[in-house]
Amino acid sequence: MVNIPEFTIRLKKVMEIHQLSASMFADKIGVQRSSISHVLSGRNKPSLDFVLKVTEAFQDVDMYWLLNGKGNYPKKLNAQIKPTSTPSLFKNDSNNTTVAKKIQRIVVFYDDGTFDEYMK
Repeated sequence: MVNIPEFTIRLKKVMEIHQLSASMFADKIGVQRSSISHVLSGRNKPSLDFVLKVTEAFQDVDMYWLLNGKGNYPKKLNAQIKPTSTPSLFKNDSNNTTVAKKIQRIVVFYDDGTFDEYMK
């Protein structure tokens, strides 16, 4: 059974992390704005279609976390890739000597104004 008050708290967290108002969130997942309002107020329970739209629009939202709060959000934190060696870039300096540079972080910017940051 989904605890509706806790579900709305998690839904608000997703909106906050992605810096979206309720109306922007509704547009992003493709539902009517009143649907978001009714779910956030506790008037309506979220449908399966609603939950699927959230998890499809936001790849970092794990359905299990959204429904019952178990696990982590964003879910990318769960799947940490451990490289076998430290990645590095090679570049010639002004003396034509090859210098190894280690990657400290990678930032990916999305067209909706959000971003993900991956640090070593």
